[in-house]
Amino acid sequence: MRLPRKEGLNIVPFIDIMLVLLAIVLSAATFISQGQIKINIPQSSSASKVENNKKLSIILDKENKFYIDDKETSIDEVKNKIMNLDKEILVELASDSDAKFQSFIEILDILKEKGHENFTIQAKIKK
Repeated sequence: MRLPRKEGLNIVPFIDIMLVLLAIVLSAATFISQGQIKINIPQSSSASKVENNKKLSIILDKENKFYIDDKETSIDEVKNKIMNLDKEILVELASDSDAKFQSFIEILDILKEKGHENFTIQAKIKK
């Protein structure tokens, strides 16, 4: 069956559907990326990447809020978590460059009190 010359395949509805799907995907990607805690990590020329499956992530944001594995906690909960931690587990510390240094020192004091020496401090590599 042949189509008459003046009639063609109308692709405008297809384009409309694709644009709607694109908008949905971009909206979902924005919500997913905002789920992480935003911190501005300081830079270091000697920074290196550490790979370890067993780790505890402690984050300090610019408002001096503590997070353990992306869940907001108090300093007392951080202390309890570290005190009950196995010495084999790596503690990964990340602090916003605008956070108070005193809050970061509090975490280091807890680690020293426990005698936990298996920790790393996150930093961006200077370019």
